[in-house]
This record gives sequence, C-alpha cells and structure tokens, in this order.
Amino acid sequence: MTRKQRRLTMIGGSLAVLAIAAALVLNAMRDSIVFFSTPTMLAEKPVAAGKRFRLGGLVQPGSLVRGDNLAVTFEVADGSATLPVSFKGILPDLFREGQGVVAEGALDAAGVFKADTVLAKHDETYMPKEVADALKKQGHWKDDYGAKKPDYSAKPAAATQGASQAKQGVSQ
Repeated sequence: MTRKQRRLTMIGGSLAVLAIAAALVLNAMRDSIVFFSTPTMLAEKPVAAGKRFRLGGLVQPGSLVRGDNLAVTFEVADGSATLPVSFKGILPDLFREGQGVVAEGALDAAGVFKADTVLAKHDETYMPKEVADALKKQGHWKDDYGAKKPDYSAKPAAATQGASQAKQGVSQ
C-alpha cells in the first residue's frame, strides 16, 4: 500500500467513525425532544396517551381549582378549544387565570393533561412565540399584545440632575 492509499484509508475510516458517532448522538436525542402543541392542534390531530409534549395557551378564567397537597387543576384554551390540566406542585408566582402558560407533561387515558412542569409568562408583554403564532393563525391575535415596549432612552430626573451638576463642577 502506498502512502497516498494509506492516507485515504485513514481519512475514510475517520469519516465513517465520525458519521457513526453523530448518528448515535442524534438517535439518543430523539427521545428527549418535546414538541409544542395547542388544544386546537390536539383536537385536530390527537396525541397518544403517555407521549410527552408541551401544551401552550391561556389559562381559562374560572377554571382554576386548588386541591389538597399542592394539587391544582385548570383548563388551557387557545380560543377555540380547551384541555383540562392537572398539576401537583408549586405554581409559578405569576401564574393566574387569563394569562399565558406552557405546561410540559403527557395525556392520560381519560384525556386529562398531567403536567409535571408549568411555566407562566414573566411580564405583561411576553408570550411564547409558538403561542403567539398559534393565536395569529386562528385569528385571535390582538395588535396590542406587543405594543408595550419599554422606553430606555428616558432617564430618571435624579440621574439627569446629577449629570448636569457634574458637568457644571467640571466646567467651573
């Protein structure tokens, strides 16, 4: 075997090992991927019981029921469909009725979403991109959802006054 043939054999073998390693990593990650769905998507295309996914939408007003030992049930809606959710644990501080929520878990045989993680929106302007896209697609999007944007150019009066006094002190 010549040097050129040995070099090509080494490069080919290295590429084969790299391809096998990449295939094994991608196969292992396939089980941990969790997709986002809305109640309407689940009504159109049901998901098998026990399959993990993320559910997003708005907490239906009047549906929140607190039980014993941190058990909570509520309904998640996206404007045209609702899905009952049960969760056992501490809810985020910002969780409340009428607000956006993303829950991770699986459906049980009765069609109730058993959540093991619940995330609430963190301020008045935040909405997960998937939830916003789903609301836009269904025609329930309001133009004022993203209207509030903080004005970082305005400075507090005390900071402006302190800056002007510092300039006067330097120029005198």
